[in-house]
Amino acid sequence: MSVTVDGSAGGGQILRSALSLAAVHGEEVTVEDVRGDRPNPGLAHQHLACVEAAAAVCDAEVEGAELGSETVTLRPGDVSGGPVEVAVGTAGAVSLVFETVLPLGVAADAPIELTVTGGTDVAWSPTVAYYRDVRLPLAERVGWSASLDVARRGFYPEGGGAATLTVAPSATERVAFTERGRFRGARVDAVASADLADADVDGRLVDGAVDELETAGVDVASTTARTVRAPSTGASALVTLAYDETTAGFSALGEPGTPAEQVGARAATAAVAFHEQARTSPDAGGPRDPPVVDAHAADQLVLPLALAGGRVHPAAITAHVRTNCAVARAFGHDVHVVDGVLVAE
Repeated sequence: MSVTVDGSAGGGQILRSALSLAAVHGEEVTVEDVRGDRPNPGLAHQHLACVEAAAAVCDAEVEGAELGSETVTLRPGDVSGGPVEVAVGTAGAVSLVFETVLPLGVAADAPIELTVTGGTDVAWSPTVAYYRDVRLPLAERVGWSASLDVARRGFYPEGGGAATLTVAPSATERVAFTERGRFRGARVDAVASADLADADVDGRLVDGAVDELETAGVDVASTTARTVRAPSTGASALVTLAYDETTAGFSALGEPGTPAEQVGARAATAAVAFHEQARTSPDAGGPRDPPVVDAHAADQLVLPLALAGGRVHPAAITAHVRTNCAVARAFGHDVHVVDGVLVAE
């Protein structure tokens, strides 16, 4: 069987999900008009790294694996374990390459060890801290077992970071993110490049986040601030909210000219909004149960929903969620949105 996916209506996530599902199902896929609605369509460095990683892990034949290519075909073989190394070549996010390979554990017969060099803390992508502390714990709750080791941080524009994702063979369990459970507190983590140590940027990131959380009455369970050697100057903060049944995360990146306290407060403001948010039904017009996963985690849970069924109550139904559902349906999975809830039977 061959599946054709229209890649024109969104960014790289359509490509990543198509590659993942093709490898898991052992079905050929062609993604046409890759990133067709972007100013520079086709494969950029980050997307090419995703293709290379998926192809290496599932011993695939690939057509169109080159920069700028607007059509990519993957003919997967068996998903095998062992070490794989991929270089993004820019500050493109290593976490998005990991996201392509993480689902392949359900088809693997041995652990996959994927090492990627590139950006670890860059715009428009999950930071490695978010991936380790939010994405992987959520994956664990649906039966996917993986761990992340960060060897070196890499900020824009040089990148140069390095991290390894180890994915164990696993099976997908029915997805049920419908209740938060008891709140266990917030955690604040900040990291800054070593050249910012004299300005105490890492500590000020934490201070800004903690002040915002405490002002809103959100209990802070722990904080961590540290500096790291990195090829480029940079900093990032992550606020994690832990509940009995779920985890949510909110990050912010340092910006030239923006005080570190404001950057930390930005991550905390998003966390407070989630913590206090009640879902509103477009039909009923009234408050309902609070969201269980943050908006970014929602699109990451579409694939396990497709494979095992279930329900997810997200903070928002984003364009990424809708396009990811469309990719899943192209592979025969009935994943859809009902009254603001992600559902698959």
